[in-house]
Amino acid sequence: MTDASQADAPALNITDGNALDLLATRRSNLAAQLIEPGPSDEELSQMLEIAVRVPDHGRMTPWRLQVLSKAAQIELGELFVTEFAKTEPDAGEDRLELERVRPKRSPVLVVVSSRTTHGNDNVPPVEQLLSGGNVCFNLLNAAVAMGYGSQWVTNWPSRNPAIKNALGIPDDEHLIGFIHIGTRKSAPQERQRPELTDVVSRVESLA
Repeated sequence: MTDASQADAPALNITDGNALDLLATRRSNLAAQLIEPGPSDEELSQMLEIAVRVPDHGRMTPWRLQVLSKAAQIELGELFVTEFAKTEPDAGEDRLELERVRPKRSPVLVVVSSRTTHGNDNVPPVEQLLSGGNVCFNLLNAAVAMGYGSQWVTNWPSRNPAIKNALGIPDDEHLIGFIHIGTRKSAPQERQRPELTDVVSRVESLA
Protein backbone atom coordinates (compact mmCIF):
# COMPACT_ATOMS: atom_id res chain seq x y z
CA MET A 1 0.00 0.00 0.00
CA THR A 2 1.37 3.45 -0.91
CA ASP A 3 1.21 6.15 1.78
CA ALA A 4 0.03 9.68 1.03
CA SER A 5 3.54 11.17 0.81
CA GLN A 6 4.55 8.61 -1.78
CA ALA A 7 1.33 9.06 -3.73
CA ASP A 8 1.79 12.84 -3.88
CA ALA A 9 5.44 12.65 -4.91
CA PRO A 10 6.07 13.64 -8.54
CA ALA A 11 7.20 10.88 -10.86
CA LEU A 12 10.93 10.85 -11.58
CA ASN A 13 11.52 11.56 -15.24
CA ILE A 14 14.86 9.96 -15.99
CA THR A 15 14.60 10.97 -19.65
CA ASP A 16 14.42 14.68 -18.90
CA GLY A 17 16.77 16.35 -21.36
CA ASN A 18 18.07 18.92 -18.90
CA ALA A 19 19.06 16.27 -16.36
CA LEU A 20 20.75 14.16 -19.00
CA ASP A 21 22.55 17.18 -20.45
CA LEU A 22 23.90 18.03 -16.99
CA LEU A 23 25.17 14.51 -16.44
CA ALA A 24 26.65 14.32 -19.95
CA THR A 25 28.48 17.66 -19.74
CA ARG A 26 29.34 18.12 -16.06
CA ARG A 27 32.91 19.30 -15.63
CA SER A 28 34.90 20.34 -12.58
CA ASN A 29 36.22 23.87 -12.26
CA LEU A 30 39.59 24.61 -10.71
CA ALA A 31 38.99 25.95 -7.20
CA ALA A 32 41.10 29.01 -8.04
CA GLN A 33 38.61 29.81 -10.80
CA LEU A 34 35.64 29.88 -8.40
CA ILE A 35 34.72 33.37 -7.19
CA GLU A 36 32.00 35.21 -5.28
CA PRO A 37 29.13 35.05 -5.05
CA GLY A 38 28.89 31.63 -3.55
CA PRO A 39 25.60 29.89 -2.86
CA SER A 40 23.27 31.40 -0.29
CA ASP A 41 22.66 29.56 2.96
CA GLU A 42 19.38 28.25 1.54
CA GLU A 43 21.03 27.09 -1.68
CA LEU A 44 23.86 25.41 0.22
CA SER A 45 21.38 23.63 2.48
CA GLN A 46 19.61 22.30 -0.60
CA MET A 47 22.93 21.14 -2.07
CA LEU A 48 23.79 19.33 1.15
CA GLU A 49 20.38 17.65 1.29
CA ILE A 50 20.94 16.40 -2.24
CA ALA A 51 24.52 15.35 -1.42
CA VAL A 52 23.43 12.85 1.22
CA ARG A 53 20.84 11.14 -1.02
CA VAL A 54 23.25 8.35 -1.88
CA PRO A 55 23.38 4.55 -1.72
CA ASP A 56 23.97 3.65 1.93
CA HIS A 57 23.89 -0.10 2.52
CA GLY A 58 22.59 -0.81 6.02
CA ARG A 59 21.67 2.84 6.57
CA MET A 60 24.95 3.35 8.39
CA THR A 61 25.39 7.00 7.39
CA PRO A 62 29.17 6.41 7.16
CA TRP A 63 30.15 10.00 6.36
CA ARG A 64 30.18 13.49 7.80
CA LEU A 65 30.15 16.92 6.16
CA GLN A 66 31.64 20.09 7.61
CA VAL A 67 30.99 23.56 6.15
CA LEU A 68 33.96 25.75 7.01
CA SER A 69 33.45 29.44 7.79
CA LYS A 70 35.77 32.07 6.31
CA ALA A 71 37.60 32.24 9.64
CA ALA A 72 38.02 28.46 9.72
CA GLN A 73 39.32 28.50 6.15
CA ILE A 74 41.98 31.03 7.14
CA GLU A 75 42.97 28.98 10.18
CA LEU A 76 43.16 25.85 8.06
CA GLY A 77 45.40 27.66 5.57
CA GLU A 78 47.85 28.55 8.33
CA LEU A 79 47.86 24.93 9.46
CA PHE A 80 48.57 23.86 5.86
CA VAL A 81 51.63 26.14 5.89
CA THR A 82 52.87 24.76 9.20
CA GLU A 83 52.49 21.14 8.16
CA PHE A 84 53.88 21.65 4.65
CA ALA A 85 56.97 23.39 6.07
CA LYS A 86 57.67 20.33 8.22
CA THR A 87 58.08 18.14 5.15
CA GLU A 88 59.52 20.86 2.88
CA PRO A 89 61.72 23.00 5.18
CA ASP A 90 63.40 24.68 2.21
CA ALA A 91 60.15 25.83 0.63
CA GLY A 92 60.17 29.51 -0.26
CA GLU A 93 57.50 31.99 0.78
CA ASP A 94 55.84 31.87 -2.62
CA ARG A 95 55.38 28.11 -2.29
CA LEU A 96 54.09 28.45 1.27
CA GLU A 97 51.63 31.10 0.14
CA LEU A 98 50.14 28.55 -2.27
CA GLU A 99 49.39 26.33 0.73
CA ARG A 100 48.08 29.26 2.77
CA VAL A 101 45.42 30.14 0.20
CA ARG A 102 44.52 26.55 -0.68
CA PRO A 103 41.48 26.26 1.68
CA LYS A 104 40.10 29.72 0.84
CA ARG A 105 40.32 29.66 -2.95
CA SER A 106 36.54 29.42 -3.33
CA PRO A 107 33.60 31.04 -1.54
CA VAL A 108 32.43 27.78 0.05
CA LEU A 109 34.49 24.87 1.36
CA VAL A 110 32.88 21.63 2.52
CA VAL A 111 34.99 18.88 4.10
CA VAL A 112 33.68 15.34 3.69
CA SER A 113 34.99 12.48 5.82
CA SER A 114 34.27 8.75 5.87
CA ARG A 115 33.69 7.02 9.22
CA THR A 116 33.88 3.35 8.32
CA THR A 117 32.76 0.72 10.80
CA HIS A 118 34.53 -2.64 10.85
CA GLY A 119 33.12 -6.00 11.83
CA ASN A 120 29.95 -5.83 9.73
CA ASP A 121 30.25 -8.61 7.16
CA ASN A 122 27.17 -7.36 5.30
CA VAL A 123 28.55 -3.85 4.84
CA PRO A 124 32.35 -4.01 4.49
CA PRO A 125 34.42 -0.82 4.90
CA VAL A 126 34.90 -0.44 1.15
CA GLU A 127 31.14 -0.06 0.65
CA GLN A 128 31.01 2.58 3.37
CA LEU A 129 33.93 4.44 1.81
CA LEU A 130 32.29 4.33 -1.61
CA SER A 131 29.10 5.74 -0.12
CA GLY A 132 31.13 8.72 1.09
CA GLY A 133 32.60 9.13 -2.37
CA ASN A 134 29.05 9.30 -3.70
CA VAL A 135 28.32 12.11 -1.25
CA CYS A 136 31.23 14.10 -2.70
CA PHE A 137 30.11 13.52 -6.28
CA ASN A 138 26.45 14.24 -5.50
CA LEU A 139 27.50 17.55 -3.98
CA LEU A 140 29.44 18.42 -7.14
CA ASN A 141 26.42 17.63 -9.29
CA ALA A 142 24.05 19.59 -7.05
CA ALA A 143 26.29 22.65 -7.24
CA VAL A 144 26.46 22.48 -11.04
CA ALA A 145 22.70 21.88 -11.32
CA MET A 146 22.14 25.10 -9.34
CA GLY A 147 24.40 27.12 -11.62
CA TYR A 148 27.65 27.06 -9.67
CA GLY A 149 31.07 25.58 -10.32
CA SER A 150 32.67 23.00 -8.06
CA GLN A 151 35.81 20.94 -7.54
CA TRP A 152 36.62 17.87 -5.43
CA VAL A 153 40.16 18.13 -4.06
CA THR A 154 42.24 15.86 -1.82
CA ASN A 155 46.05 16.09 -2.17
CA TRP A 156 48.45 15.80 0.76
CA PRO A 157 46.30 17.67 3.35
CA SER A 158 43.68 14.91 3.23
CA ARG A 159 46.24 12.45 4.58
CA ASN A 160 47.91 14.68 7.17
CA PRO A 161 47.19 13.58 10.77
CA ALA A 162 47.42 17.11 12.24
CA ILE A 163 44.98 18.50 9.70
CA LYS A 164 42.55 15.64 10.27
CA ASN A 165 42.85 16.14 14.02
CA ALA A 166 42.14 19.87 13.74
CA LEU A 167 38.97 19.00 11.84
CA GLY A 168 37.94 16.42 14.44
CA ILE A 169 38.51 13.48 12.10
CA PRO A 170 39.94 10.44 13.97
CA ASP A 171 43.09 8.75 12.70
CA ASP A 172 41.14 5.66 11.65
CA GLU A 173 38.75 7.67 9.47
CA HIS A 174 39.36 9.16 6.04
CA LEU A 175 39.22 12.76 4.90
CA ILE A 176 37.87 12.02 1.45
CA GLY A 177 37.18 15.44 0.00
CA PHE A 178 37.62 19.18 0.16
CA ILE A 179 34.66 20.33 -1.95
CA HIS A 180 35.01 23.86 -3.35
CA ILE A 181 31.91 25.70 -4.58
CA GLY A 182 31.47 29.14 -6.13
CA THR A 183 30.64 31.12 -9.23
CA ARG A 184 32.65 30.13 -12.28
CA LYS A 185 34.94 32.73 -13.82
CA SER A 186 34.49 30.93 -17.12
CA ALA A 187 33.15 27.65 -18.40
CA PRO A 188 35.69 24.83 -18.02
CA GLN A 189 37.05 23.24 -21.17
CA GLU A 190 36.17 19.64 -21.86
CA ARG A 191 38.87 17.02 -21.43
CA GLN A 192 39.33 13.74 -23.23
CA ARG A 193 37.22 10.88 -21.91
CA PRO A 194 37.91 7.16 -22.33
CA GLU A 195 36.47 5.31 -25.27
CA LEU A 196 33.72 2.98 -24.08
CA THR A 197 35.29 0.12 -26.03
CA ASP A 198 38.39 0.48 -23.84
CA VAL A 199 36.59 0.24 -20.51
CA VAL A 200 33.29 -1.58 -21.14
CA SER A 201 32.84 -5.24 -21.97
CA ARG A 202 29.66 -7.28 -22.36
CA VAL A 203 29.52 -10.63 -20.61
CA GLU A 204 27.20 -13.08 -22.35
CA SER A 205 28.13 -16.10 -20.25
CA LEU A 206 30.52 -17.04 -17.46
CA ALA A 207 33.29 -19.47 -18.36
